[in-house]
Amino acid sequence: MSSFSRRIRPHVQAELDAATAAEARGEPGTAFRHLERAHVLGQAATGLHLRVHLRMLGLAWRQRRPAEAWAQAWRSIAALVFTPVGLLPTGNTGGAGVSALRPLPVDPELGRLIDAARR
Repeated sequence: MSSFSRRIRPHVQAELDAATAAEARGEPGTAFRHLERAHVLGQAATGLHLRVHLRMLGLAWRQRRPAEAWAQAWRSIAALVFTPVGLLPTGNTGGAGVSALRPLPVDPELGRLIDAARR
């Protein structure tokens, strides 16, 4: 595991935990937003990137959103193939509503966490 992965992992886990709590409260939209934040944080670490897409897939499946589930299945495979070689659109939130190739602005709070994990 890379030093970046070790350093960013607690922040990704916090977002995954928040997503679990939001879903348990019956707030799937909030849960998905936490998963998107986890994606932005962890997309440069293959294992974390894959884990987030699998969680997005699970949420989409439980919410009976087949288009999102299908997109997440494909993105899970892509995370395994493209993350190790660094082909990542910075800031991309990982959901089916955004092109998998489109870079997006990074929320300043998340950017600070990513920068700190890279040092």
